[in-house]
Amino acid sequence: MRKNNEAFVSAVIVAAGKGTRMNMDINKQYVEILDKPVLAWTLQVFEDCRNIKDIVLVVAGQDIIYCKQNIVDLYGFKKVRVIVAGGEERQHSVYNGLKEVDNRTRIVVIHDGARPFVTRECLAGVIKAAEEFGVASSAVPVKDTIKKANSDGFVEESLDRNTLWAIHTPQAFRYNLIMEAHKKAADDGFIGTDDTVLTERLGMKTRLVVGSYENIKITTQEDLIIAQAIAESRII
Repeated sequence: MRKNNEAFVSAVIVAAGKGTRMNMDINKQYVEILDKPVLAWTLQVFEDCRNIKDIVLVVAGQDIIYCKQNIVDLYGFKKVRVIVAGGEERQHSVYNGLKEVDNRTRIVVIHDGARPFVTRECLAGVIKAAEEFGVASSAVPVKDTIKKANSDGFVEESLDRNTLWAIHTPQAFRYNLIMEAHKKAADDGFIGTDDTVLTERLGMKTRLVVGSYENIKITTQEDLIIAQAIAESRII
């Protein structure tokens, strides 16, 4: 039973990407790691997280039936209330999902379906930060030296690594803020690289929550090698 002071938290899991960099016939969300699809690994974390009450899954329109039968039903994900079709850009897919969350939602977590190694601790961290600050994102300090280059390929500036972070999902928001941000972006014809960019356009500051370097996004076939190693380490 939900406590009176506990925010109702929904999740929008975005799995509508084509994954063209994988050079495979199958969508990257359905590639198997240790005989389990990437998306099933991702959804299991949200299913098991007590903070998450409601899941909206966003997939390519032609994958809705396949995903319901071979992911949601097969693995018994009870929190997935609805599966909706994605849009032309990731931002459009997120917005489609946001419009379908439970009407009790106060905090919404947005996560990439192709990041299967998110932890419940990370989810709890961004949710707590979003409740306090309005906007929060999982992130890790960059480990490499980062340089800014010009269009000719020459270095213009060496950036201070101590101030640089790699942004991941999950990202969490007060629901009214992220909806306002998406509506403004749509009105302005603005496409951002992630959802926090949209809330930053409203003047909101993003609270960073230290995540994990294991929270990789499956983008290339090389990522699958790393993913298998991470998965094996977690079931030992």
